[in-house]
Amino acid sequence: MPADGQALIDVLIPAYNSEGTIESSVRSIQNQTVRSIRILVIDDGSSDRTSEIVAAIAAADPRVEHIQKPGNSGIVDTLNIGLARCTAPYVARHDADDLAYPNRFEVQLAYLEADPDLIAVGAVARHVDEWGNHTAAHGSFARPPPPELADPRSFPSREPYLMHPFLMVRRDALVAVGGYRYVMHAEDTDLYWRLQERGRLHNPPDLLGDYRFHMGSITSGSVHNGRIGALASQLAAISAVRRRTGRPDLDFPRERLAQYRAAAGVTDLLRMASSDLTPEERAYLEVAVAAKLLESASYRPYLLEGADCHFIRTTLTANWHRLSPEEAAEMEEKLVTVGTRMFYHRRLRELTMLLPRAAFVRTVRRVAGITLQTRLQRLRRAGGRLRPLAGGRRGSAA
Repeated sequence: MPADGQALIDVLIPAYNSEGTIESSVRSIQNQTVRSIRILVIDDGSSDRTSEIVAAIAAADPRVEHIQKPGNSGIVDTLNIGLARCTAPYVARHDADDLAYPNRFEVQLAYLEADPDLIAVGAVARHVDEWGNHTAAHGSFARPPPPELADPRSFPSREPYLMHPFLMVRRDALVAVGGYRYVMHAEDTDLYWRLQERGRLHNPPDLLGDYRFHMGSITSGSVHNGRIGALASQLAAISAVRRRTGRPDLDFPRERLAQYRAAAGVTDLLRMASSDLTPEERAYLEVAVAAKLLESASYRPYLLEGADCHFIRTTLTANWHRLSPEEAAEMEEKLVTVGTRMFYHRRLRELTMLLPRAAFVRTVRRVAGITLQTRLQRLRRAGGRLRPLAGGRRGSAA
């Protein structure tokens, strides 16, 4: 750290009941090759040993500051409390259950310092399970597309997304856009739309950390959180369109969070959100939420419920003509992906509620192909052979 005590990077780590992962997570930041850092761990009212563990880490490393909130109020409040403490020219995000590789900050700083027009960068991250094992269940690696391809009018909105736990951003830009807003389970997406209006965002191709997929993560924790995230992310896109067309921005009041949590389902959520929208925005939101909920269910660990399946199928069927050929192809693939997961989890009732005939046929074929491939692989490993049908002869028809 420089002699004046000013760090080059302030690192924000929100933590809530993270006793099982917080020590290794913070250690991965302590071990960065860039040493001029300050690590702000903001405990959001944990009821486990998180606070005790962080306090011990801070006592041993003066770069670590333990900020303890009096109660649990969510990630937006937690991050904004941390942001108010930041003084470094760069702010990095990190989660209490993820791991940064030692060169993460070095690589990200190189991009930012080489291009003054670049205000935020992300990274490629490897998916791991709750025990830290590499998993292919969610696509092996998180590789967000280039932010310049973002489109707030597509179905669902194509976000200028950076991996939030691997974000590094110029502090002046983060402060200028007002920090985080109460866009529940999509506060990162909302932030990126606003940052994009001030400068360029970039997703480097560099693999810089491990991203943990588990049911304890906020958006993955339940299908209802997935519904809220789908709604909020599409409202963030509508908000971006409003700003970019010179219209009054949407408001995201904190009080709406409790209403969203108490909502009976996705149609109830849409009813709550639609009161602030024009008829055109309401029509967009319904289709975009159906598409986003389907997309999220293709990689999140939760499974859709019957009402979700009915909503997605009826909404997309009625509005299929509004999708571009690329969007339609993507939705067809997501239907088969989600249908395949449901098949293996024996959610056959929900599967039939979700899939139109063509997608159902494709799903059955995919399941049959996966099953056959899995059986053949097991046989090869065991050195076995497929047995002929009983009563049949090799080379003859059964």
